[in-house]
Amino acid sequence: MKRPLILISNDDGIQAPGILALVQAARLHGDVMVVAPDGPQSAMGHAISVSTPLRVTPGKLLDGSPGFACDGTPADCVKLATGVRAIMPIKPDLVISGINHGNNSSVSCIYSGTLSAAREGAIQGYPAIAFSLCNFANDADMGASREIAGRIIGEAIEKQLAPGQLLSVNIPNLPLEQIKGIKITRQAMGRWVEEFNERIDPHGRPYYWLTGRFQLLDEGEETDEHALADGYVSITPMMHDLTEHHRITEYKSWHWSL
Repeated sequence: MKRPLILISNDDGIQAPGILALVQAARLHGDVMVVAPDGPQSAMGHAISVSTPLRVTPGKLLDGSPGFACDGTPADCVKLATGVRAIMPIKPDLVISGINHGNNSSVSCIYSGTLSAAREGAIQGYPAIAFSLCNFANDADMGASREIAGRIIGEAIEKQLAPGQLLSVNIPNLPLEQIKGIKITRQAMGRWVEEFNERIDPHGRPYYWLTGRFQLLDEGEETDEHALADGYVSITPMMHDLTEHHRITEYKSWHWSL
């Protein structure tokens, strides 16, 4: 049987340890193509390049494995890979992104370049999965995440994750033997309470560093945040339709007029 073709991207850059771990996991289940940013693109959301040209060059992962490095955003990488035949002559069977250095649970999924790379794959009509580890360190231990990603990729291929479907996988920062299992979750309600530290540069001009803290606004036990805090892997099915469907009837009853 033909092995599935798996397109892999991320937002930490082609030289990040997380993408190497994901490639190693994916190779157990299919052939791999890597198209990833040439440097860090964290918190880029679903930004795409519309006023600047994009360049793609041969690149290498940390172990020397070949891939393509793009000077655009994570979403750009997936758009290019699926849209330029010279880069990827055969369409992928699965698009995956990560393993991100840092969790993308709750509202963080809105800002995440990791999620957006996978989401772009879903928008293009491919089954897609984003993987994130709850550890922001560049030297984070990817052993458990690699094992879990491999199992989830295998399950998605075996059960034929549907075209256009997107899964967001968040993995607690624990050894594999301490992870209790996997839960299917919903996105927790929360927000970042942001602050800006003002500093002065050598020329006497002010500049600002974004800081802040996450505020959980959700007590639900079925959320991604609850699962992670309890030692479980969280898998959240996601969609790119932002319509608040249950409000449509309510707003139709308002007396709109021009």
